[in-house]
Amino acid sequence: MKYRTMIGLEMHCEISETKTKVFSSAKNDFSEYPNTSVRPLDMAFPGTLPTVNKQAVRMALMMSIVLGCKQPKYLYFERKNYYYPDLPKGFQITQETKPAPIGSYGVFEYECNGKKSVRINNIHLEEDAASSDHYPSGSRINYNRAGVPLIELVTEPDFRSADEAVAFLENIRSIYQYLGISEADSKKGQVRCDVNVSLMDASLDENDPKNWGTKVEMKNVNSFGAVREAINYEIERQTELLNSNKKDEIEQETRRWDEESRTTIRMRSKVDAIDYKYFVEPNIPKFKIPNSWIDEIKNSIPRLPSERKEDYINNYGITDYDATIIVKDKRVSDFYEECIKLKANPKKASNWITTNLLGNINKLDLEFDDITLTPSMLKELIDLVEKKEISSNQAKEVFTDILTSGKTPREVVKEKGMKQMSDEVEIIRIANEVLDENPEAIEKYKKGRTNIVDFLTGQIMKKTKGTANPKVARTAMAKEIEKR
Repeated sequence: MKYRTMIGLEMHCEISETKTKVFSSAKNDFSEYPNTSVRPLDMAFPGTLPTVNKQAVRMALMMSIVLGCKQPKYLYFERKNYYYPDLPKGFQITQETKPAPIGSYGVFEYECNGKKSVRINNIHLEEDAASSDHYPSGSRINYNRAGVPLIELVTEPDFRSADEAVAFLENIRSIYQYLGISEADSKKGQVRCDVNVSLMDASLDENDPKNWGTKVEMKNVNSFGAVREAINYEIERQTELLNSNKKDEIEQETRRWDEESRTTIRMRSKVDAIDYKYFVEPNIPKFKIPNSWIDEIKNSIPRLPSERKEDYINNYGITDYDATIIVKDKRVSDFYEECIKLKANPKKASNWITTNLLGNINKLDLEFDDITLTPSMLKELIDLVEKKEISSNQAKEVFTDILTSGKTPREVVKEKGMKQMSDEVEIIRIANEVLDENPEAIEKYKKGRTNIVDFLTGQIMKKTKGTANPKVARTAMAKEIEKR
């Protein structure tokens, strides 16, 4: 039997670009020192009252607009009641679907082997819980994260593969970065996901919920790579059970992704929805969202990745593949745009960024912020090659040096004596020197081995320590060998 996979996502992203937390005056920053960004409200001390962070609301509304959601006329907050050690109040201030959250019923287009769309059930603003670290000797809680503004985005089960789910998440992460809402850095715990997976008979109507399979939830998957692996594992596990007539063993449950075993592991049953006893937060009055504010937010939305990509392809003539790579990270896209402003060749700048820049960052295990290379340095390097002052091979060596040294390309070229030799007379002299040293190569050439010219050109490059202009060197060698 063929099965249709149905995947829904609940993506949590911390708003990192506000000065303070969502309901308290504590600093909203990623600190390596535990329990330093904390105020009495975060610890639920008696007599403390929440105050809504307007900037956090603004950012959540901006994301709601981008996702094509409907914004509410009035904004409410609610209490979600449950006890956990990292939630000092015993409840979380959040938003449920009634009254309406900050965004609902949107549709978002993304790319994954063509255009795909996903329905957005809702997007809401809430406070994050503290973080817990577990050790053999016990557990420790860091309350720095308690109260950090958090956007939760809930989709319908519209993804049919792990690739689609991850492509969507990568698109959304980029948008958070482009909008200036969040760094969306999973290494800092700013992004995490709950993933719901079910399988159904592919011959049945997927629009009828009665035909859907049993939904299995995976909680707090902390990287997009883990999301891909967890989905693929869960599809395989459920498929095996269905093919073995063990449908009843697929329970509505919550599982977790285990990094060591690369499997999902049961945490608890989820037969019935947990009763969180939601009610409107009494200490935060509802407030009206003026249409003028929505309009102002709409007008402030910058160019998003999809718009930049279209611009790069249509106006700069770079490939779809390269444009996709560049816009994936806003810092990379900003770097490229600055190169263009400096009038660097758009295609050559794109090639250097996608191949050499990102390649070296991955190879050397660097972060983008670690590099000292600037757009003006890359422009200078491209100019040196175009003016034939250095060869392409030399440029690669220079690039590796300037990536983190802070030196300019011209400084490196001068230090290493790399100026390219384009003097044809001198190159012809060296070509004849090479031919004199390789008489057997001349004989091979005369017998039809014309590709020996490439070997002999390589000898010129060796003698000149790579400084000879490769095109001039090959042309000279081809002419000189014909004279012999």
